[in-house]
Amino acid sequence: MQRDYNLQDIEAIAQALLANFKSKVILLYGEMGVGKTTLIRSLAKQLGCEDEVQSPTYSIVNEYVLKNDKIYHFDLYRIESLEEAYNFGIEEYLYSGSWVIIEWPEIIESIIPDDSEKISISASKNNYRNIRLNH
Repeated sequence: MQRDYNLQDIEAIAQALLANFKSKVILLYGEMGVGKTTLIRSLAKQLGCEDEVQSPTYSIVNEYVLKNDKIYHFDLYRIESLEEAYNFGIEEYLYSGSWVIIEWPEIIESIIPDDSEKISISASKNNYRNIRLNH
């Protein structure tokens, strides 16, 4: 799946992504400020999350409760090594069976499940973004 969208289309993009996901481990790639957290906010809303979704830049992970599940939202931008990720138990989250959405996943690529969903977001023309989903 690949599409161009603007902020007004974000809910439809979130719905389309959820309809195409085969895994609950979601990896988000993109430059700073491209809209990763905004997309996560929309995905969480579509999943039934009523909490206010914010970037976990300093806490590393935020947990959101769904009716029968959880979302673990990670921002690994400040993580400096795979060992640091191991120290806070990243593997337990990855294999928890709950939704795991990770911004800046590059540092842990060697341990992510093979069936993870990979989403790339890039800036396009006229305030549009380009989104690409790879399974």
